[in-house]
Amino acid sequence: MTSTESTNQHFVIDFDSTFTKVEALDILGEISLANHPEKEERLKLIQEVTDKGMAGEMSLRESLEARINILDAHQKHLNELVNRLSLLVSKSISRNINFLKENAANTYIVSNGFKEFITPVVTQFGIKPEHVFANDFVLDKDGKIVDFNRNNILSANGGKVKQIKELALKGNVNMIGDGYTDYEVRKEGAADNFYAYTENIERGSVSMHADHIAPSFDEILFHKKMSGALSYPKNRIKMLLLENVHPKAFEKLKEDGFDVENYPAGLDEDELCEKIKGIHVLGIRSKTQVTAKVLEHADKLMAIGAFCIGTNQIDLEASVKKGVAVFNAPYSNTRSVVELAIAEIIMLMRGIPDKNADMHRGKWSKTATNSFEIRGKKLGIVGYGNIGAQLSVLAENLGMQVLYYDMEERLALGNAVKCHTLNDLLASSDVVSLHVDGRPENKNIFRAEHFDKMKDGAIFLNLARGPVVDIKALKAAIESGKVRGTGVDVFPEEPKSNNDPFESELKGLPNTILTPHVGGSTQEAQENIGDFVPSKMMDYINTGNTTLSVNFPNLTLPPLENAHRLIHIHANKPGVLAKINNVLADHEANIVGQYLKTNESIGYVITDINKQYDKDLAKALKKVEHTIKFRVLY
Repeated sequence: MTSTESTNQHFVIDFDSTFTKVEALDILGEISLANHPEKEERLKLIQEVTDKGMAGEMSLRESLEARINILDAHQKHLNELVNRLSLLVSKSISRNINFLKENAANTYIVSNGFKEFITPVVTQFGIKPEHVFANDFVLDKDGKIVDFNRNNILSANGGKVKQIKELALKGNVNMIGDGYTDYEVRKEGAADNFYAYTENIERGSVSMHADHIAPSFDEILFHKKMSGALSYPKNRIKMLLLENVHPKAFEKLKEDGFDVENYPAGLDEDELCEKIKGIHVLGIRSKTQVTAKVLEHADKLMAIGAFCIGTNQIDLEASVKKGVAVFNAPYSNTRSVVELAIAEIIMLMRGIPDKNADMHRGKWSKTATNSFEIRGKKLGIVGYGNIGAQLSVLAENLGMQVLYYDMEERLALGNAVKCHTLNDLLASSDVVSLHVDGRPENKNIFRAEHFDKMKDGAIFLNLARGPVVDIKALKAAIESGKVRGTGVDVFPEEPKSNNDPFESELKGLPNTILTPHVGGSTQEAQENIGDFVPSKMMDYINTGNTTLSVNFPNLTLPPLENAHRLIHIHANKPGVLAKINNVLADHEANIVGQYLKTNESIGYVITDINKQYDKDLAKALKKVEHTIKFRVLY
């Protein structure tokens, strides 16, 4: 619906905690009381009075009187207040500035706040000054704020209702606000709809009376079937985060407007099959298995974020066939894993696990037998990717000689030496550290015959993936003394949560360090991952960018400006692009830009078109043969 089609729709918007993220008088208090000896006590009191007024527990006039008396404010404070409030406009209000300007004739601000600071803020968004209805300050001769205009209709209880009735608006009146006085407008018949605005704060006593709860201004426009800044309200994009991902991820996604649920543990296949229904974006770590069966139940899934390096817990082939983009964090925890590897190498070379256990049993075992420096020893790295390469650099700086083996061609860093076969590396290394991925063909790639080829008394580490090592063979190698010490951080079967028991054949073995998959579990790594993965998921949802996706063709797209973006995912079959372009031509769409990339399974076509186009175009593109998913962004 365009602005010309919406002339019978009137939008009456509250100011505090609706148009802006904050209560303006709270901010004025921070300014006016900056050097006041009772600053903290007064600010707390202002907050309490505000909350009571918004919840309907205190009359409006009582609330205004109390706050004016506490504030100790002056006219000179108002310019700074306006400047601050201008930076604190609600995010979804800001991005819909064009809608507000186009619909200025039908948009009003009705607030129990004060015109002196409201008008300068809202007029920046196209609101007409004559459409701002609010209270007035009363100043003394020195400019101090001492009272409010008690003749102003909005200074009295029920003032909003009276003010809006006086406007005598013809058509559908939509009251948008977060407070009880906003609900009263609907209750008393001065508005046809009441939207409880919860982008900044949700008051249960208000929301319970709403015709519709609006987590954003986008939601209101979508509900009214009107065109705004977004094609689909972000609060309708449901995200599920499992396995206690870093709080930063939750905060970042929530801040961008998405509906996010945080779950502390992993889910088994049957549980996830049920939970994933209606979910658009799934975030997991390493325990949760996203199988083909799970994906069959994912009726709305668009993207999966793996908050770790590996993606072997996700059926990538089934995901791509379902049109689900997968993102991970290939670099974010590299340093943390490498530091643990270095620490374990040193501890195991010195036999510290056994010495530590002896001390706890009261046994003093001071000896240099089988205790070695790592300087001059040979470290064999199997898998020279991000982690293996960084381990190579740090180990060399500690005086180790580094050998590496990788199936792919990798550039050696520093003085590292490439081995042409795995057997060459095993026969020469004092320490062997695995850093391979968890693809199915890597299951049990390290078996008894590999341990047999290692040097006698070598150290073995697996901080990569649990299934890549034959655990029975490792146990036998430790018990025989072939492997003098081992550090294992990953296991073929791991508990779903910290409340579940851990079982392994490696428990109780000599000079053995077992850790609960914590290689990347440092505050720094998890915070980095909590920032990186949501950024990739948000970029995909918001713009269509697939940069660094592990299963989708990688496309870095230009910003979307004055156009609509058509995102078409289809099976990689000959002729699909031609069919898409035929549909575009049939509907006379004016193409601004088009981008295509394919992989073995799918084609990913992005078409930016002029905003004016046949609305049946989307339906036609969805019907193109071999279409997997289609969506529109603007």
